[in-house]
Amino acid sequence: MNDEAHDTETGTESWQNFANCLGVDPDLFFPERGASTKEAKQVCQGCVVREECLEYALANGEKFGIWGGLSERERRRIRRQRALARAAQQSRTA
Repeated sequence: MNDEAHDTETGTESWQNFANCLGVDPDLFFPERGASTKEAKQVCQGCVVREECLEYALANGEKFGIWGGLSERERRRIRRQRALARAAQQSRTA
């Protein structure tokens, strides 16, 4: 879901070129508040780059839409869990 489909520095294709959502109406992945996300998540199911998509959204703080098969609420939960795990790790090593 990003225009950077080709990495000009390495000459490699980006993960976006292999996404199931390539060519699908982007509006499907950005439903109105309260609307179903089921169809978008179905597109994500079985996608070979689902993990890359999710990590991209997490790393870039995507606040809207379905990325890697997860909603913003679901991604927020992951960010919170990772932050707690980092804090616990830091307290053990301190």
